[in-house]
Amino acid sequence: MNPRILAATTGRILRQLRHDRRTVALLLVVPSVLLALVHSMYVDQPAPPGQPSTFDRVALVMLGFFPFVIMFLVTSIAMLRERTTGTLERLLTTPLGKLDLLFGYGIAFGLAAVVQAVVASVVAYGVFGLDTAGHSGLVVLVAALNAVLAVALGLFCSAFARTEFQAVQFMPVVVVPQLLLCGLFVPRGEMAGWLQAVSDVLPLSYAVEALQEVGAHAEPTGTMWRDVAVVAGAAALALVLAAATLRRRSG
Repeated sequence: MNPRILAATTGRILRQLRHDRRTVALLLVVPSVLLALVHSMYVDQPAPPGQPSTFDRVALVMLGFFPFVIMFLVTSIAMLRERTTGTLERLLTTPLGKLDLLFGYGIAFGLAAVVQAVVASVVAYGVFGLDTAGHSGLVVLVAALNAVLAVALGLFCSAFARTEFQAVQFMPVVVVPQLLLCGLFVPRGEMAGWLQAVSDVLPLSYAVEALQEVGAHAEPTGTMWRDVAVVAGAAALALVLAAATLRRRSG
């Protein structure tokens, strides 16, 4: 990868994102609205003695899940549009390489995710009283990594879609199983053996575990850093796979 080309690509994507007001609203406003909904659902449920409240447990995971869902959707559609409009084909006739383009997307949307995670965390901690043993900055870190992972998966999946409708259809295939098996609803250790085996290879499971470690421990734990490394490695692998499958145009 060429650092100058990578920086220029990242800047171009950020400028496009800045002028897309609907996407900006989706990134910054929707997570806070959904957190308000979660708070309304669980605010009256008492916390068990010595345990976090249901809101603290669910909202903490949602802070990492919202960027995952939103970035997957936005990225898969954005890359598909670049193919269908011929923009990608024109870009790849320049010195721009596939990895420059894909890592540019990852960095640009990763920066957007940091802003999204900061805004959502301010709302969660400041408005709704989210309480975690660990520092909120670690929550932002995991949320941003989740977003980069979603960007990479969205870029990879977009290669197999010909229309925006087909791109959206990947959400129940890629996103929903990870939500169901990440340990939010049932602890992973209590799942049936084959479900636990599936959960163990899904990167969102490690992101959720990292957030739970932040919620339970005042200082970063070895498990948390291991989970962060797994999510980062999965994102890098998905970006490489996306580069290998990227097509110039939609067939």
